[in-house]
Parts: sequence; structure tokens; C-alpha cells
Amino acid sequence: MTSSHITAAGDRAPDILRTWLQPFRRFFTAPVWEHVLILLMGALLAPGKRTVTAALRITGRRETSNFTCYHQVLNRARWSGRAIARRLLSLIVDRLVPAGPVVIGVDDTIERRWGPKITARGIYRDPVRSSHAHFVKTSGLRWLSFMVLCPVAWAGRTKALPFLSVLAPSERCNRTRGKPHKRLTDWARQGILQTCR
Repeated sequence: MTSSHITAAGDRAPDILRTWLQPFRRFFTAPVWEHVLILLMGALLAPGKRTVTAALRITGRRETSNFTCYHQVLNRARWSGRAIARRLLSLIVDRLVPAGPVVIGVDDTIERRWGPKITARGIYRDPVRSSHAHFVKTSGLRWLSFMVLCPVAWAGRTKALPFLSVLAPSERCNRTRGKPHKRLTDWARQGILQTCR
């Protein structure tokens, strides 16, 4: 399949992508599912940042009239991220570590985002640019990712395959919303308990 065929305006997602993602089909309504396929196809093809706009641009939908419908997949459409994470976890375990043991890794990362509507961001220590002698702060959203650690025999190493990410709002954000603040360890404990269930 040529790139011009994939990115022609109005093209549907390729059948191979539909086949690969079939285990997740039941979590979406029919119209939302078509938008999800296009966004995933665009995320795979887009260079640089994987935004909705970049995904639509690379799939030839820059001038599409229902542009906002693709944004609404992430901010309005009804689907359960937990149910999808559960299905993804079961697929990873069944296919990559069926005999066990299942080892779960937890890691936090900071997504550098700004904007008036991004209220959950905080100021954190930047682990990449900081050292023991030099402390660098950065502003952004803190995400906690849960991953299955899968040994890859032919590569001679273990790979971390993420199945769930949880947003850990900053203390300032929780204070302005009148909510008790959860530390990163609290989020990790809650995520591990949910994973076990």
C-alpha cells in the first residue's frame, strides 16, 4: 500500500489495523470506533508530536469538515480507559508471559504542557536535566505509568510494555479543587491494587 493511498482524503483505516485492534472494538460505539482507527493510524504515521491535528494532517484530513469529532474522541466520547487497560493487560500477559511470573513496573514521567485549561500541572524536579549537584525544575503534568516487564529472549533484555497511565494532579491543583492531595506513592498503591483486581 503506497503512502498516497493511505493519506488520501476520506480513506478508511487499513484492514490490517482493524484486525490488530479488533480486541478493543467492543469498547466504542460504531462512529467513535472509526475516528479511533483514524487517530491511531495518524499517531503511527505522524512525525514529531502525536497530536490530533498531526494525526489528521498525516492521514489527509487537514480540511475535513468534521474535524472536531476527532477531538471529541478524547474529551467527550464515552468509553472506559480502565476497561481498555484491563483488556490490554490481559492480551500482554496471555501472549507474552503466559507461564508467569507477571512483573509490574511503575514509573512517573512529566509531560511538559502549558495552557489556561491545563490545571493539573505542577512544578517538579526534572530527572533528566538534574544531577546530585544541580537541581532543575520543570512545569508540566505528572503521569504514573504501569507496565508489564517482559523478557525478550532474542534481544537479551527486558522490555516494559505500558498498559495504564494515571494522571497525578499537583498539590496546588487539588487544593484549588478542595480535594485531598494524593502523593505519588498513594497513586502507585491504588494502581497496583487495581491491576491485581
